[in-house]
Amino acid sequence: MVLVHDWLTGMRGGEKVLLELCRLFPEAPVYTLLWNCGTVDAEIEQRVAGESFLAKLPGARRGYRNYLPLFPAAVRSLRLPPADLVVSTSHAVAHAVRVPPGAVHVSYIHTPMRYAWGFAPGPADPLRRFALAAVRPGLKSFDRRAVQRVDHLIANSRNVARRIRQVWSREAEVIHPPVDVEFFDVDFFDGDPDAPREDFYLVAGSLEPSKRVDLALAATARLGRPLVAAGDGTQSRSLRARAGKDVRFLGRVTDEELRSLYRRCRALLLPGEEDFGIVPVEAQACGAPVVAYRAGGALETVRDGATGILFGAQTSQSMADAIERSERIEWDRRVIRAHAEAFSRSAFRDKMGEFSRRLGPNLDRAIVSPAC
Repeated sequence: MVLVHDWLTGMRGGEKVLLELCRLFPEAPVYTLLWNCGTVDAEIEQRVAGESFLAKLPGARRGYRNYLPLFPAAVRSLRLPPADLVVSTSHAVAHAVRVPPGAVHVSYIHTPMRYAWGFAPGPADPLRRFALAAVRPGLKSFDRRAVQRVDHLIANSRNVARRIRQVWSREAEVIHPPVDVEFFDVDFFDGDPDAPREDFYLVAGSLEPSKRVDLALAATARLGRPLVAAGDGTQSRSLRARAGKDVRFLGRVTDEELRSLYRRCRALLLPGEEDFGIVPVEAQACGAPVVAYRAGGALETVRDGATGILFGAQTSQSMADAIERSERIEWDRRVIRAHAEAFSRSAFRDKMGEFSRRLGPNLDRAIVSPAC
């Protein structure tokens, strides 16, 4: 069997799903539009067998998004080896790959292409907005045709399953992404799990427009609360420029550093709408409550009043009110942790195994359950 992924440029949520699929399918090679060596887990990198022509274009290693109009041709240029099963993981065009004759194609969808269907804010630059508007009709047409060639669709959340139904008129099985709740855990043994949390709020992940970190800056400034931002992205410079003295930007952090932040923060702030959202589940696995915008994946991962607070409008005032509400609750780390365990790696493996058994005995044998 063969694995296909959009691009390998960092260990974000999609790559964490791919890593678990590499463990489930230990012999499967990985094909991708573009791979920046050293940016993803070694278990993935040692399996990369092919890239598209996109990887050879000038500046593509860093500015691959500038080649958006070429994405359809790039994914169709991949030549996969003979296989019974192809599993693609897609938030852009991986689901459009040409599969070998006779192969069953299962696509794990993080979201239909955001650029085409408007599931994320458009670029701020007027020239880029104009260029996107010009290519969007062609991308939509390509996307609709490509997805009809996929045999089975899996959505990473009920939220994404609704999008798939809306834009592709197809149904999808829902299997939530794997979260490493074994690593991200409450410090029950080396410290006091009931000790007071430190006096800071946390935002974690990529600093991109869709994450709405600007709301977290404004809400915590309104309340005079310290904020720590762990992560990097295209908005890093502009966010730093507008941040007050009570905001610390850490840039990219290690998993160990992130776990420590989850364990110590008063709460994780999630001001943007997530497709699913692995970060809030990691935080809850460490016993941290989550203050999240009431939309998207947060409706599936955060229990309002029990593991976090959901707020209804993407405004600094609405988020500030939710933060103040969270401060009036005695949070139980054990309850929060127990909720996160439903999204574990073992739960993902079990559901993928059950799904594969429905496809047939030969495909089921391709899945190997690794040791935890």
